[in-house]
Amino acid sequence: MHTNNTHKLEVCDLVAEPGTKVEGHLSAGTMPDGTPIRIPIVLVNGKQTGKTLYLQAISDGNELNGIAVIHEILNHITPESLSGRLIIVPVVNVHAFHAKQAYSPVDNVKMNRCFPGRPEGTSSQRIAHLLFEKAIQNADYCIDIHQGGVQPMIDEVRVRVSKKHDCHSACMELAKVFGIGYILDQRGPKGQLAQAAPDIGIPTIDPELGGTYGWDTTSINKGVHGVLNVLKHYRFIEGTPEIPDKQIVVNKFITIVSNKGGFVYYKAKLYDQLQAQQTIAEIRDVFGNVTDVVRAPEAGVFWSHPIYPMVASGGIIGKLGTPISYL
Repeated sequence: MHTNNTHKLEVCDLVAEPGTKVEGHLSAGTMPDGTPIRIPIVLVNGKQTGKTLYLQAISDGNELNGIAVIHEILNHITPESLSGRLIIVPVVNVHAFHAKQAYSPVDNVKMNRCFPGRPEGTSSQRIAHLLFEKAIQNADYCIDIHQGGVQPMIDEVRVRVSKKHDCHSACMELAKVFGIGYILDQRGPKGQLAQAAPDIGIPTIDPELGGTYGWDTTSINKGVHGVLNVLKHYRFIEGTPEIPDKQIVVNKFITIVSNKGGFVYYKAKLYDQLQAQQTIAEIRDVFGNVTDVVRAPEAGVFWSHPIYPMVASGGIIGKLGTPISYL
């Protein structure tokens, strides 16, 4: 049985006493006209003792599904029902969010290449450093919610450390518990939170909740279910997580290109498990004549494809996740 929580939850000037929820902002500098740069943050300090989960969204400014997930979690979880603590940042990359794009217009940097950040770096690096030093490094687990921008993509979870990393097995457990059914197990680019936090011993995952303009209800619901699974499994809240008996794991992507320019008529759907040489799409010319057939170079899951159904010679028409294994 959990004992009563007697510890404050503090991030910069914000303080949540046990059994309380506090909403506020962190100061991250100023704009040219002196307008403060403020990062929204929510602290939920449970009545009972437990671990700490850090949850963030909109590291890329056009990836909005994550903030809808956070809204649902905040509406679902109360301090009275919580054992442990939640540190939640609904909008990390405030500059890119206002510009509705992935990169910050202030420094032209992608936030998820900036962690653990630099106190005297660019604006994005400073925000990453602020969050990492004051919030993230105090967590036991981290979830960094993303989506595939506006490009249609399956719902999946990414583990971004190598298999030799000390934290790899804990990250894989976290990905499995999230329970979305598809996992990319591949070391990611330097500067991702899902690399930086495990480097200091904090298991971290990077859920990618589809790809769309605006919000996608199906992907959002999967994200909410995944976060609740994590909260239940690690005993933040009561309940039994609902985790698939079998989940697909891939280790890399293969980019599929078209030899001919034209219009793409897909014969495969996202989530399809394709065999080598299975047809992915037909390419038709401007008159509607089939000029080429694009086939899978090897077996894999049809993972993503561009939003527009036209392509130039050598253009990308999709990606396969491969090789397929099961967890």
